[in-house]
Amino acid sequence: MAFEKMIQNAFKESENNCRFGDTLEEIKELQEYIKNAQKICVPNKNGIKVEVLNKVLKSYGLHEAEILQINTNTADTSRIPALAKAYMALDQSDADLIIARGRLGIPGSGSLLIFIDNKGRILTAGTSPSHLIHGKSIEKAVYEEACEALEKIGFEKNRRLDNEY
Repeated sequence: MAFEKMIQNAFKESENNCRFGDTLEEIKELQEYIKNAQKICVPNKNGIKVEVLNKVLKSYGLHEAEILQINTNTADTSRIPALAKAYMALDQSDADLIIARGRLGIPGSGSLLIFIDNKGRILTAGTSPSHLIHGKSIEKAVYEEACEALEKIGFEKNRRLDNEY
């Protein structure tokens, strides 16, 4: 089943009150979309997050991401800053996949690392509490959020390629 067809089928199931949860086929389509993403971008002012994300992507056998250097400060004025950053990147690039990280919600709510497709649909995400709670480096937090996002949709890490923080 193709990715777009899978999404349409799930929508129709919901519309007809016959949707009873995700299927293995849907998860496989989602994985295939991410595996086949040729252009992956990360909206960011510096390359720290991109370096970490590329280590994670490599350890899961995925393509490398590139930085999309845009100022995302205005995203912090939105209700979901991480999603706003992703949408800013969507409008500024022709990427197949966008990975954005920012605040989950209001100040103090923690972080959200989100994967969206080229139509702005959320594919997966990872979260962490506020830095004041977890006390980890930015690198460690990004690493763990990205791994969480990929593993919650069934990706498995190649331990030989893993350079954990």
